[in-house]
Amino acid sequence: MTPSTLFNEIQIYCKANANETLVKKHSRYFKEGYNAYGLSQELLISKISDIVQQKGVDFDTIEKTSYLLVSSGMYEEISFSIFLFKEYKKQFSAEKFDVIEKWFEIGIGNWAHTDTICSDLISVFLEKRIITYERMTDWRVSQNKFQRRAVPVALIKMLKYTNDYQPFFNFIEPLMMDSEREVHQGLGWFLREAWKKSPEQTEMYMMQWKDTAPRLIFQYATERMKPEQKQHFKRSRGNR
Repeated sequence: MTPSTLFNEIQIYCKANANETLVKKHSRYFKEGYNAYGLSQELLISKISDIVQQKGVDFDTIEKTSYLLVSSGMYEEISFSIFLFKEYKKQFSAEKFDVIEKWFEIGIGNWAHTDTICSDLISVFLEKRIITYERMTDWRVSQNKFQRRAVPVALIKMLKYTNDYQPFFNFIEPLMMDSEREVHQGLGWFLREAWKKSPEQTEMYMMQWKDTAPRLIFQYATERMKPEQKQHFKRSRGNR
């Protein structure tokens, strides 16, 4: 099985099972655009299972095919690359993380794929200590806003492995004045999860930024707080 053959097989499958109703239903969640077939999640997962059982398909085949899938710009084809990659998580290595990094250069362009990559793939690299989160240092200044978003989102699952969040706070600090909404949402999500596990140290960090960082970060970060708790994170009168 060659990468081009597998790529063509996936494309044919997507076109044969396209559903315009699903495209319209899901498109409202993607303000940056939604280029999709309308393939259901059930059909996608079924095809994943079929592919990995085919003779001649291995991790090397999946890696090479993933570049074709991700660069296509079609939502489901990119999803195929992520879920197929996940099937080989027992073979993950530091070199395989470079593949994910390349995806952001060639075609990851929405929050959903970004967050799935973080929760299903990057988390495995981090939890198995194949890489450390410092491997994402350069991601914080990536031209791709979704690669920047991936930094705080990828750290969420790491919160359960330590009680000291200060190193994480230090790591996300270069993003706290980012200009993009999707990055703000990712930061707020991370801080909300950190606050749920360790309110005191998270609130101390948030207080440092409440008068300068974008408000959307705090909107997400304080979502689970009581009204009186949220009051602490309103901007000081002179900074509104």
